[in-house]
Amino acid sequence: MKYFFDTEFIEDGKTIELISIGVVAEDGRELYCISSEFDDLNANDWVRENVLSKLPHPWRRADAPVWFTREAIKNQVLAFVGQDKPEFWGYFADYDWVVFCWLFGTMMNLPKDWPMYCRDIKQLCDDMGNPKLPDQENEHNALDDAKWNKAAYEFLKEIDNA
Repeated sequence: MKYFFDTEFIEDGKTIELISIGVVAEDGRELYCISSEFDDLNANDWVRENVLSKLPHPWRRADAPVWFTREAIKNQVLAFVGQDKPEFWGYFADYDWVVFCWLFGTMMNLPKDWPMYCRDIKQLCDDMGNPKLPDQENEHNALDDAKWNKAAYEFLKEIDNA
């Protein structure tokens, strides 16, 4: 099964700190988690304006039960994927893949039968002559970006099959 994912993160050139992750399965199921462990003081102005400003407030957890520790996020992802042998897809996904894998520790700690790489929709797009992808409305929300990743992949596959 294909899983389309996106993360939001803080990076400083030395490390990448998970803010949130969105995953959309090929069958339409969705997962959205926000880390309760990132330090917003490490965020630059761009991340504050474009990512943090869109997050539900953690002190209103009853209204937004999506805040989890990194360990709990890892367990949510494991439960979401289940026994599937997943194929992961992202868009400009190099950093997303690193922060995703770090939920499990080192790359060697990824679950058995999981790939040690993800596939990139941008590379697929480039291989197809770089057609204009569908517009995206709410960028920099991990779940909305994951939904768009699925739509962009499906758009490209439709062109490829035409």
